[in-house]
Amino acid sequence: MPELQFVQGDITEQSVDAIVNAANSSLMGGGGVDGAIHRRGGPEILQACREIRRTTFPGGLPTGQAVATTAGRLPARWVIHTVGPVYAKSEDRSDLLASAYRESLRVADEVGAVSVAFPAISAGIYGWPMDDAARIAVTTAREGATSVERVIFVLYGRDAYAAFTSVR
Repeated sequence: MPELQFVQGDITEQSVDAIVNAANSSLMGGGGVDGAIHRRGGPEILQACREIRRTTFPGGLPTGQAVATTAGRLPARWVIHTVGPVYAKSEDRSDLLASAYRESLRVADEVGAVSVAFPAISAGIYGWPMDDAARIAVTTAREGATSVERVIFVLYGRDAYAAFTSVR
């Protein structure tokens, strides 16, 4: 089980082996965490994502899956892109959110990452309630079979930080 840490701040400033990007399926950048990672990481990340779309996932990265690219100009070695589900009251998609965390840890193991920084996947524009997103994220990280030694949840704002640190 990895050591879990919680930080309120900017994920693009984390000096870790891998930064997880809450990406959209196109992998072409977007808003929120995704846009910040692409802007700060530079064109190398977009170029790597275009190659993944051309060769591996021409239809886009499926929800709950993950893939690694260079981190470009970020203070990390890799960016692990994962697509979290959009929240829906009418359908339980918790398994897909947990899969985004599990698959990110699996990819981290594949690239040899020892430290990984995660955002609150799906808890922004995808509308997942923060308390539930925190519960799924922390539980999945705790229960994950991984060689990752340190998972850092980098949370934007006091509410997100409070939700994640309150999970027992």
